[in-house]
Amino acid sequence: MKRPCGGASATGDDSGERSFFLVAAKSVPSSGVSSGSGEQTSTVRQNVSSGAFRRAAFRAEAASKRRPFGKTLVRGRSVERRFERKRQDALFGARIEPSGATKSVSKLGKLALFEYKLLKKDAKTAARRGEFTTPRGVVQLPTFMPVGTRGSVKGVEIGLLEETGSQIVLGNTYHLMLRPGEEIVRELGGLHKFCGWKKPMLTDSGGFQLFSLAKLTKINEEGAVFRSHIDGRKIALNPERSVAIQEALGADIAMVFDHVIALPNTRRAVEDAMERTIRWAARSQKAHTRDDQAQFGIVQGGLEFDLRRRCAEALAELNFPGYAIGGLSVGEEPSAMYECLDATTPHMPENKPRYLMGVGRPEDLLEGVLRGVDMFDCVMPSRNGRNAMAFSDYGPMRLRNARYERDDRPLEEDCPCPACRRSRAYIRHLFVTGEMLGPVLLTIHNITYYQRLMERARRAIEQDAYLEFYRERFAGWAAGVPD
Repeated sequence: MKRPCGGASATGDDSGERSFFLVAAKSVPSSGVSSGSGEQTSTVRQNVSSGAFRRAAFRAEAASKRRPFGKTLVRGRSVERRFERKRQDALFGARIEPSGATKSVSKLGKLALFEYKLLKKDAKTAARRGEFTTPRGVVQLPTFMPVGTRGSVKGVEIGLLEETGSQIVLGNTYHLMLRPGEEIVRELGGLHKFCGWKKPMLTDSGGFQLFSLAKLTKINEEGAVFRSHIDGRKIALNPERSVAIQEALGADIAMVFDHVIALPNTRRAVEDAMERTIRWAARSQKAHTRDDQAQFGIVQGGLEFDLRRRCAEALAELNFPGYAIGGLSVGEEPSAMYECLDATTPHMPENKPRYLMGVGRPEDLLEGVLRGVDMFDCVMPSRNGRNAMAFSDYGPMRLRNARYERDDRPLEEDCPCPACRRSRAYIRHLFVTGEMLGPVLLTIHNITYYQRLMERARRAIEQDAYLEFYRERFAGWAAGVPD
């Protein structure tokens, strides 16, 4: 039965009122409350009519009733959601506001929320089989992250994306800052709730846009000022602002703000960007406040091996929960990137996940895993899918080609995706006639292919057979698509 706020209960028992006022009393300055417990309650009741105290009382009562993981008490809530919430609370000890902000933190802090486990190292290579625990689930490594630039992987409904085997999705800080704006995403419950993805997410820092929008950007020690590619307005972005945006978005993993430059480049320019990246990483770490969000450092240094080592060692001293290798696949030859990985990964912490940013082709993923990389992201499977290219164990298939006009075979016999339940001829027909289903089906297929490739890589590492798997896959790609 409801009772008036601040009044006696309908049953005549004032125990509810007493607990309400005592909780509220903790929210007002101690100078306004007497020291004795009975006198304290009396003083609180005498002052309840004041607007300031009444507002404090309501805030205290509301805070005491907040639900974990951003869920309000809704009639008809499923038992499954209740069980999941209890399981998450037991594992991680965190309660999250609707915006995704931490309400209370586990006694173990970030160590309870995020943990990397190295499960197995391949006997013949540097390939690693691991897992990374986050508040929204465990990510099996190595893995590939589809890119949902604006909160969506183009053309793929979120439920279908999960069916591809994807464990974690990437969002873009720069684009979400522009539209719809991080504050709108925060008000609507954070990026997970906004887009409907319930598994882990990672947001980049916006640093890559300093490179991709170089003609519109001015950089100094404070940060960067550039013009929006949408309406031309000036935008300032620095480590503190980048961290604030990512905390508002509420992804499980956030990246430090870094300085990316084109390659090849002069050593002086590369060293300047590398040193600035280290300083910006320290500023990003200092600005970071969310205990339910892991922040990864980013190793820069171009193709200069000694600079990569210096950067990796300097960032290791900051003890981030994970580390990325940035500034590659920006114009250099693949062989140069592989040599750079050979020179970089040995100097990265072995007990933390390693993430190669913006890479790449299926071949690049296997080359990265061979050298001890755990995480990858790239727009290639979705972008190429929208342009009629399908990835397969035989190499890429360009489905607009006339050779597929009467081909009644699926893209791949053993692939479970919806595209592979149709013929190559039908998918070609969709592209030739401009049907939107074609890009959708090939995007789903390509992401599924990448996930299956990573699943097979994990299994090969577990069996100390990664080198054999690596050689088998490269031989298949070299053979080409059979007639």
